[in-house]
Amino acid sequence: MYINRLKTELFVSAAAFIFAYLLSLSGYYMLSGAVLIAAAIYLMVLHIKKSGKLSDPAAYFSLSWIGGVGVSALKLSRLQSDWTIRSWLSFYLAYICFTAAYELFKEFKQGKAADKSAAAGNRADDAGMAVSEVSGFGLLSAINIVMLLSIAAFILEALLLKYIPLFTVDTPHAYSYFHVSGVHYFTVSCVLVPSLSVIYAHYFKDCIKNDIRVRCSLIICLSLSLIIPLLLVSRFQLIFSVMLAAATYLNVNGGNPGFSLNKKSISCIAVLGMALIAGYVFITYERAHSIEYLKGIFEIKYEKLPIFVTQPYIYIANNFDNFNMLTLELKEHTHGLKMLFPVFALTGMKFTHPELVSFPLYVTKDELTTLTLIYDAYYDFGIPGVMAFTLLLGLVTSWLEEKLAKGGFMPVTVFVYSQIMFYLLFSFFTTWFSNPATWFYFTASLAIGVYIKITGRLFNKRL
Repeated sequence: MYINRLKTELFVSAAAFIFAYLLSLSGYYMLSGAVLIAAAIYLMVLHIKKSGKLSDPAAYFSLSWIGGVGVSALKLSRLQSDWTIRSWLSFYLAYICFTAAYELFKEFKQGKAADKSAAAGNRADDAGMAVSEVSGFGLLSAINIVMLLSIAAFILEALLLKYIPLFTVDTPHAYSYFHVSGVHYFTVSCVLVPSLSVIYAHYFKDCIKNDIRVRCSLIICLSLSLIIPLLLVSRFQLIFSVMLAAATYLNVNGGNPGFSLNKKSISCIAVLGMALIAGYVFITYERAHSIEYLKGIFEIKYEKLPIFVTQPYIYIANNFDNFNMLTLELKEHTHGLKMLFPVFALTGMKFTHPELVSFPLYVTKDELTTLTLIYDAYYDFGIPGVMAFTLLLGLVTSWLEEKLAKGGFMPVTVFVYSQIMFYLLFSFFTTWFSNPATWFYFTASLAIGVYIKITGRLFNKRL
């Protein structure tokens, strides 16, 4: 099954990229982009239809990656130029390598499961931890600890820097400078709280229903976790926390919503969506970036396009052009140093050995510094680096999905898997896996899992 689907994906994506490339060479940018966007939507629907899940990581990557390339290929900004053949190859090979690894691992596991099915019988899988009051206490206390650490770190940063971004006046980049090295990772860890709360609500509904202290604790933590991104005027942290929680909700419910679509549920979704949009608009306003300033940065060819169209467009499109600048201007690969940046940052080596991280950033404009998922992989090893990185990412994603399918109480697995889903959905945005914050979140996820196990063992010893 997976091999047949892979053949379809290979054919559709190859045809779309070749056709889009030829159209782009002829100057038909709108058609070039439209071809890729159509292919992205088709491949997304194909994945969801075959898997039967809305939380299909390959579907997210198809939409985000091929769709992102398509949006960029429209060339609506004067900052954009024709891409090199290395850029086109990198964009295509990134998708194919991820998809091939993802599908082939599934095929391998399916064959292996079939070989063992007769001997295994109906033996229950014990891969996950047992759901118990002890694990519930461990998870709830972990949520409170994460939130307390985030608040303490935020207060410390505010005291050291002597300001809070939300309460500054006419300072467009206040949020960028609100950053005490090492401490800020703990400040933004509040974005993990909504997802952890979703996991708790799924496994321990009765505790929430029967214990007012649990309800109050979750409400307070959730409220504070959303207030901090507003105080930081960070659109990304707000979107990340909400969408990561949504991905986690899908995953704990088997990949699909655990409710039927009716007037009540649709109304709730609409209200939550409007609240998120309102938060986004509020933060944008508080950043003190005028429309004239943003239009000057974006350099959109069609000046009549409204800012709510041009802003998301440039956040998607320009990242691929930044990658193209890399292929044009990079003189020498860094052989692993770029992707090792999280190690240098989290250990403090970037301060003691600044030469390890002192590499130029190739972008179309100094103000537009967001990148794509594969930027650092290319920086390190070129096209082979892109292929190796996306192959590994596809394997890990498929392996986590297989672990999650085994069931049991596995908060760490579902939490990490949900994070990877988010990074795939926003693969056009930045180099997630060479970002220190990403590895801080992964480490925090592992620490939470260890903490839940330790609390369980201590409780059992007392008994």
